[in-house]
Amino acid sequence: MTRPLTALLKKGVPFKWAELQQQAFSQVKWAMVQAPVLALPDFSQEFIVETDACDKGIGAVLLQNGHPIAYLSKALGVKAQALFTYEKECLAILMAVNKWRAYLQNNEFVIQTNHKSLTHLGEQKLTTSMQHKAFIKLMGLQYKIRYKQGAENRVADALSRRDADEELSAISVGRPKWLESVVDWYDQDEEAKQLLAQLIINLVGVEHFTLTNGVIRF
Repeated sequence: MTRPLTALLKKGVPFKWAELQQQAFSQVKWAMVQAPVLALPDFSQEFIVETDACDKGIGAVLLQNGHPIAYLSKALGVKAQALFTYEKECLAILMAVNKWRAYLQNNEFVIQTNHKSLTHLGEQKLTTSMQHKAFIKLMGLQYKIRYKQGAENRVADALSRRDADEELSAISVGRPKWLESVVDWYDQDEEAKQLLAQLIINLVGVEHFTLTNGVIRF
């Protein structure tokens, strides 16, 4: 989608703005204004909870088949920032399980963390208050804790490190498959492509037509 634009940035390539570059630019603008669509939960499928913690925040993402269902991010207070890394990672798990218990309580689910020692949480001797809290919160739930390297735990890691003053919003939307077919057809019809490009640049610039969530409406 962005290849015609990135090609203009190469050394020795003259800057030439033609119809191909304009179409690519319009597609980028359209993609940037679409709401982030999350998958709807399927209770017949396995849920996966990925968690992470950093110095000042904790984050988690609820997944199914590699697709996000929901996100969670929280800044740590001064007292919580003084906790050991193990305790912060444990706190991230507690926060996620407490938030998504309604999804997790019916079947076995997987907790993925980048802190290896937490994979033995159920076998360890309870010596800290945080371990006691974790044991109580997870009691009655069917779960497995798996280790996932930090380099692969990108989503939860990003959520744990975002600025405390920022806000995170996500929208879960159901969309019929026939509507997806309509949107895919736009690329095969020249009139539809031109209309889409005009509406992206100016949402009220074409009489009788509007653009809503990437769908042209009359």
